[in-house]
Amino acid sequence: MEGAIMALRRQKSNIVNIGFMVQTEDEKAGMTIDQTVLNGKSAVVSFRLVNGGRKSAAVKLDRNAIADLQEALTEILSVEGDF
Repeated sequence: MEGAIMALRRQKSNIVNIGFMVQTEDEKAGMTIDQTVLNGKSAVVSFRLVNGGRKSAAVKLDRNAIADLQEALTEILSVEGDF
């Protein structure tokens, strides 16, 4: 096979799925946060609300939206209260 061009290429992906569950003390309501890390970089982050046994559709947010969410939560938690 002199002069043949090799068309075989091996590609290996390292995929890690991380899931977080944030819920009320009685475990009846909350939200899930799921992240897919592909080859060491965050690929997708999605959020779902949970109410009883029902889950909402997944909402995927980009990095800027998640940073805004972090800022909003920090502001909310800076005010004392029983909420």
